[in-house]
Amino acid sequence: MKRGNNLWLIEKYVLSMAALRLISGMIEISAAILMLKYNQVEKALVINSSLAIVGPVVLITTTAIGVIGISNKISFAKMLWILAGVGCILYGIKSNG
Repeated sequence: MKRGNNLWLIEKYVLSMAALRLISGMIEISAAILMLKYNQVEKALVINSSLAIVGPVVLITTTAIGVIGISNKISFAKMLWILAGVGCILYGIKSNG
């Protein structure tokens, strides 16, 4: 948090990233509740499979917001390394081997 004019301020990029993570967490908790409600393995697998899109989307979006937030503080080369790292994470998650 930054302090300015005797008020505690949260950076808009940090607030956006945290909000996305909170929403993601609420989606995960809702999915768990739905799994318990339906109490069937088949339906639980469908719910779980639908969550497979949420994780990568949140990862990419929060990383993009963070990179935009620091874009004026880091070099273009470092920005490319960050994006390459996220790409490697996504590749590792989705690879079959």
